Amino acid sequence: MSPKNKKKLEGIRTKLDKLDNKLLALIKYRTFLVKEVLKLKEFKKEIVDQKRIKFILSKIRGKSKKLKIDPKITNRIWKNMIWSYIDYERRNFKKK
Repeated sequence: MSPKNKKKLEGIRTKLDKLDNKLLALIKYRTFLVKEVLKLKEFKKEIVDQKRIKFILSKIRGKSKKLKIDPKITNRIWKNMIWSYIDYERRNFKKK
């Protein structure tokens, strides 16, 4: 890689690092909201809502296409996020 391209790469990676920090802040806020939702659930079986999952993934697919983002990328990200939070809810569910 040429020195000029190395410098460009460093600049892009710096921007990616800053973006990652913003994403972490959003994940922290999303986790707070998930905790609030979890407080409302009375039974562990309420944690997985297949209808809602399908709705969310469909909505994300449509928005991705509209924004010209590869829907395979966003689908994989959202599926992983959804199932990570389902796992989080299962681990933190407390019977009332």
